[in-house]
Amino acid sequence: MTQWPDQPLLGKVAVVTGAGRMRSIGRPIAVELARAGCDVVVTGSGRPPEAYPADEQAAGWRDITSVAEEIEACGRRARAVVSDVADPDAVDRLVEEVVGTFGRVDVVVNNAGAARGADRVPVVDLDLDVWRHVIDVNLHGTFFMSRAFARRMIAQGSGGSIVNISSIAGKLFAANTAAYSASKAGIQALTGSMAREVAPHGIRVNALCVGIVDTSRLDDIPRGPAFDETIRRNVPLGRPGTGEDIANMVIFLSGDAGAWVTGQSYNIDGGQVVAH
Repeated sequence: MTQWPDQPLLGKVAVVTGAGRMRSIGRPIAVELARAGCDVVVTGSGRPPEAYPADEQAAGWRDITSVAEEIEACGRRARAVVSDVADPDAVDRLVEEVVGTFGRVDVVVNNAGAARGADRVPVVDLDLDVWRHVIDVNLHGTFFMSRAFARRMIAQGSGGSIVNISSIAGKLFAANTAAYSASKAGIQALTGSMAREVAPHGIRVNALCVGIVDTSRLDDIPRGPAFDETIRRNVPLGRPGTGEDIANMVIFLSGDAGAWVTGQSYNIDGGQVVAH
């Protein structure tokens, strides 16, 4: 956990999508934004409690409500909203709720993503509905959110920061990941083009290409010696990432320290990919 004694984002309002899981990237991003001074709106898809992983059920976890309580414990205001990023009308309603509650928006983190599963097959075996779901959530969702909130930022006239959570999969193009890789490569292209368009308004758009982060989304991979060996072979820094590793970069890109950075797709992966 990083210390933010000067609260570099004090008084700003942030939105983080896909922030409801206990072991995740979205939750620490939301909490670290609060610790850095933001009031934070967290969104989730409204998972039913019976679908929570066993550790969340044992902990009495309540999805985005629990994250909102953590934000409030940091002394900041929070709002938990069930919203579907793949529905443009729902995204427009989210903008109105954020502005109606907090009066403005300064930081948007597009973290929501489709879960691993039936998409991890060869293209010739990939079901069309599965393909559409991954593209709808990952790429369309990022587009809908970025478009709607950038419009609001432009109207405010005080700039802002959009951070898209992408993946090194959008650069590596591994076999059996066509839908996921295509969606993440698309996010990186969207990031670059949009950054050029909104820069005159003082809005910065960047992407984080995340490597292997130990979250509940990887629970289909057994932990143990085989997992550890995979990390040892592929990650020069010798460990999987944490949500806090990603959150730290979000804070940098959202504050004055990152004021001259836009249109970039940064690899945050422990050194796994050393290429653009």
